[in-house]
Amino acid sequence: MLSMIRHPATTPSDALPLVIAHGLYGSARNWGVIARRLADRRAVIAVDMRNHGDSPRHPTQGYPEMAGDLAEVIGALGGRADLLGHSMGGKAAMVLALTRPGLIRRLIVADIAPVAYAHDQTRHVHAMRSIDLTRITTRAEADAALSAMVEDPALRAFFLQSLEFRTKPPEWRLNLDVLEAEMPKIVGWPDVTGQFAGPTLFLTGSESRYVLPEHRDTIRALFPRARFAKIPGAGHWLHAEKPRAFEETARVFLDA
Repeated sequence: MLSMIRHPATTPSDALPLVIAHGLYGSARNWGVIARRLADRRAVIAVDMRNHGDSPRHPTQGYPEMAGDLAEVIGALGGRADLLGHSMGGKAAMVLALTRPGLIRRLIVADIAPVAYAHDQTRHVHAMRSIDLTRITTRAEADAALSAMVEDPALRAFFLQSLEFRTKPPEWRLNLDVLEAEMPKIVGWPDVTGQFAGPTLFLTGSESRYVLPEHRDTIRALFPRARFAKIPGAGHWLHAEKPRAFEETARVFLDA
């Protein structure tokens, strides 16, 4: 079972729980503020995906396996939920919706399309591996070391949320070996058939290039009730860059 951070509803209602699946190199921790705010009337459960955070380590990182992990979580929550997935988590959420649609009422896919991408994210694995953790004692030292290969301070801060300082030396809460080996699957899209007829929101950042106009026909073929919305001024990490706009857009869709 995936590791979960549970946020009970502040004011309990009959609303289904919301499960949040993070993206590559992320964790449930990344979604803490948004999850707590969305838990005003429904339980919100943020998961660590396999090979991330405190979840089990596995030799594979394919989308059918990740979808199966999410199905197990939803089963433990009662068998039906709303589902929100970002990037890698969004692809896993889409595969689950297409293969086991009865588990999901409403689906939010954050800044990703059901297509294979040509980019490769292994450079970030190399950047994290480049740090000599035996010489690191503080987050500031880790940030300075990582800056040699990652210029963007926001991206460094995101990666460093997965560096565990309670151990000596610190260690990455990521299975970097498997993530590197399975990268073609992560940036790809599996041969999956099916259709999800439930309400689906494709929520993107206006500055992102992950969900393009030419992807819409593919999206609508798989998700016939798809709706599209953009958050102005946001890129691929739209939930971190514009958290209040992301939260309110998600809330409106989930409560519709």
